[in-house]
Amino acid sequence: MVLTVKPVQLNPKTLESFDAYIHNAETEMEQSLSGSFLWSQQAPERAQVVDQGQVVAQFWYGEGPVKVPKGLIHDWIAATFIPDSNIQEILAVIQDYDNHKNTYKPEVIDSRLISRDGNDFQVYLRLLKKKIITVVLDTDHEVHYCPVDKTRWVCRSYTTRIAEVEDAGTPDERVLEPDTGYGFLWRLYSYWRFEERNAGLVVECRAISLTRDVPFGLGWAIEPIIEKLPKESIVNTLEATRQALHREAG
Repeated sequence: MVLTVKPVQLNPKTLESFDAYIHNAETEMEQSLSGSFLWSQQAPERAQVVDQGQVVAQFWYGEGPVKVPKGLIHDWIAATFIPDSNIQEILAVIQDYDNHKNTYKPEVIDSRLISRDGNDFQVYLRLLKKKIITVVLDTDHEVHYCPVDKTRWVCRSYTTRIAEVEDAGTPDERVLEPDTGYGFLWRLYSYWRFEERNAGLVVECRAISLTRDVPFGLGWAIEPIIEKLPKESIVNTLEATRQALHREAG
């Protein structure tokens, strides 16, 4: 499909707003480490649904993305319970970055561990975003894991580069400069929490991403990929992780 929307460049004001949002979010997360560790257990109804094995997902605040100058911040939280699993098993799956292209396909087209230093990882992922139109992104990530105690771990993942790829997989493939292109994904920061409980494992992921805003008259093409995909992506990630753990157990 030929897209008539004009390419855009990430505006410094947009990035400044995102950085401020992340600072506030991480401050709150740090405080919650010594309090209510799991979001899913803070409401009895939500805890019951999660403990049944369903993936529960919602906006962290309100009912839509946060509008910032020339952009949107998408802040989603999702949780699920995986029976008969433990933290070491899920770390083995998630930290197997060379295999993410199999575990998390079709959204992850290619994956590669660049380097590892203890609990710190440098990772490359090629992502596919498809909803009316198709977008391919080359992304680099810094990932850090940290134990809280014997039954709880946290993880944070920051994109350090996101570049759109034109004509991906063809002889004419071209990787654009970061922060240029159509702006379907400029930043993606993910925060994981794992807790062993009830003979299984609760897994939570909060994903905060930055995209362009929706240009007037092009909502039909732009809105699905920047407003619907963040939820689908986080739900699919948790479901794929659970399926991978079940395969390992089998």
